Parts: sequence; structure tokens; C-alpha cells
Amino acid sequence: MSYVDGFVCAVPNDKREVYRSYAEKAALVFKKYGAEKVVECWGDDIPAGEITSFPMAVQCRENEAVVFSWIWWPSRAIRDEAMPEVFKDPICDPKINPMPFDGKRLIYGGFEVLVDC
Repeated sequence: MSYVDGFVCAVPNDKREVYRSYAEKAALVFKKYGAEKVVECWGDDIPAGEITSFPMAVQCRENEAVVFSWIWWPSRAIRDEAMPEVFKDPICDPKINPMPFDGKRLIYGGFEVLVDC
């Protein structure tokens, strides 16, 4: 059964192209180890919430955009095997390729697919 890793983060608006480059490089690594698809979305119509919202969840600042991303895997087993290898790859080493956003405000998790139409 397919498996998805989901991510939400806040990225400074002036780092959009830096983020795109970072994400494209990381996507190649994920796909090298079995991911079927990597999608990165730059927030365009993100409503502010009163109790919950994407901006609140990542403590999005005025000069930042919410980024919503996911990685589609064939199965959780393949994802679980891949992740240690992904994080060994130099592209994912923050000393070589630093994240262009505050990783402390990154939200992520793994999800079983319930509906795929």
C-alpha cells in the first residue's frame, strides 16, 4: 500500500528560488531511493485561522510563505529502508546544503493512503 510523507514549513519570500533549488536536489535523492513522486507547493491562498491554520502551525512570519510538500512512496517499508540512506546523502547534509528555512518550525509526518482517485 502506498505511503506519503507530508511536510509544512515557512520559507522567507526572498528565498523562494533558493528553496526551489534545494527542493529539486532533495527530490532527486528521494527518488534515487524509491520515492515515486515529490511535490513542493508554495502557498498562494492560505487563510489565517482563529484556532488553527497552516500559518499558525509553522509560526509563519509576515515576510514568509507556507510551503506544503509531500513524498509519495510505494510502501512504508520502502520509505523506512530509504530514509537512512537519504539522510546519509551529501545533498541532505545541512553543512553542505543548508536548509533555506527554520527547520525548528517544520511539521512532518508519515501517512497511510486512505483514498487515491
